[in-house]
Amino acid sequence: MGTESDRGFHVLFFPLMAHGHMLPTLDMARLFTARGARATIITTPHNAPLFRNSLQSDDAGSRIGLRTIEFPTREVGLPEGLENLDMVTTQDVQQKFFRAISMLSPPLEALVRELAPDALVADLFFPFANDVAAGHGIPRLAFHGTSFFSMCADESVKRHRPHEKVSSEDEPFRLPGLPDEITMTRSQLPDELKIRVETDFTRLLKRAYEAVDRCYGMIVNSFYELEPSYADHYRNALGKRAWHIGPVSLCNRSLQEKAQRGGKDAIDGHECLKWLHSRGPGSVVYICFGTTSKFSDEQLREIAAGLEASGQDFIWVVSRDGKEENGNEDEGRDDGWLPDGFEKRMRGKGLIIRGWAPQVLILDHRSVGGFVTHCGWNSVLEGISAGLPMATWPIFAEQFYNEKLVTEVLRIGVGVGARRWARLVGDFVGKEAVERAAKEIMVGERAGEMRGRARSFGAMAKRTVEEGGSSHNDLGDLIEELRTHGSG
Repeated sequence: MGTESDRGFHVLFFPLMAHGHMLPTLDMARLFTARGARATIITTPHNAPLFRNSLQSDDAGSRIGLRTIEFPTREVGLPEGLENLDMVTTQDVQQKFFRAISMLSPPLEALVRELAPDALVADLFFPFANDVAAGHGIPRLAFHGTSFFSMCADESVKRHRPHEKVSSEDEPFRLPGLPDEITMTRSQLPDELKIRVETDFTRLLKRAYEAVDRCYGMIVNSFYELEPSYADHYRNALGKRAWHIGPVSLCNRSLQEKAQRGGKDAIDGHECLKWLHSRGPGSVVYICFGTTSKFSDEQLREIAAGLEASGQDFIWVVSRDGKEENGNEDEGRDDGWLPDGFEKRMRGKGLIIRGWAPQVLILDHRSVGGFVTHCGWNSVLEGISAGLPMATWPIFAEQFYNEKLVTEVLRIGVGVGARRWARLVGDFVGKEAVERAAKEIMVGERAGEMRGRARSFGAMAKRTVEEGGSSHNDLGDLIEELRTHGSG
């Protein structure tokens, strides 16, 4: 707990407007307030309800403020209300969205002047936060929302450019300078690393990474015991200041906190728990690809056919271009993107959730035995915290890096065979690969070994955030250093 002298210590949090960034930021704010600090979160009007709804039932809510700034949709030609990256469906809209992001410096400056915080934790995508913080004499910390491994791998590619030394998209190359021998292909890398033509987005990324190198340091949602050689490599070999304070999602301890974390669920948490309670220990595979990824109807049919062929009980979360449906309505109805009669055949065997699901609540249930994931870092870390083996299906962003960590470094997962980085839609994967991967993590020859390792990491994750654990201590050290900076 914080001391009485911490009571006036105030930290401003400014996350990117995307669920994968806002949720861990909310958890970080809770962690800071649990140690005696005050926190204020900045967001835009259409994103405010996500925070407001969570904070209404939160003990820390009285110590976490919420302020909104206008998002310049009209100025960049976006539809009114499009204020969240998860709503972006085309590259053109994405360019406009990040152009709007680059215009948020003046309102941030005004809030910092008004609130006079002691520190600013701003998302990687807000490079202008450095100058705003410096102008008020306070430290700016960056939050990227990914693993040490991913940041080290990305730095290796940028520094050494090994992908330029191969002759095809599918020829493997080694990532130089890393603690482990990691190979990738050019098709698995982000477009931004391969295309020389500058866009608004690539210019923003360049400024963002340059700003991170100049800011006070990085807050990392990870824990030392998970990736010790990469935490050391990032700090020592790459010379970057960083504090690991995760898994931040573990601050959600009660069933209510887990159920209310995030958007409005498409299924009642109690209904979901009732379904899970009726299943045996470790018998259910959970399938979810995050809030941003959008699959075609053809791909969804392949997933359905693969799940049916695997014979495994399942919970499958489906998000379709904003056309999510309430999971409580028309329960027996088949959709055009499902094989004929699928839901009727799977009644009692599988549960489809159309829209947002209480993921942490589901992953932590004793009946869940495996996780098919897109390898977004929040999902990976939540799966690790729950002690689950994973079938990895990376789609874009840093997800192919995270897959390497899960399958090759930690050895707690298997890949479904996705080979191509493709913004939002991902590489096409057939039903046979889905069937194989689901079986491998649930009943395959290596399933027991992977489950044992995953459970070991899950136990480590829980210990690291308790008093005396490495993440608990690193957060305490960071808060103390920031307080000293403010008083000095």
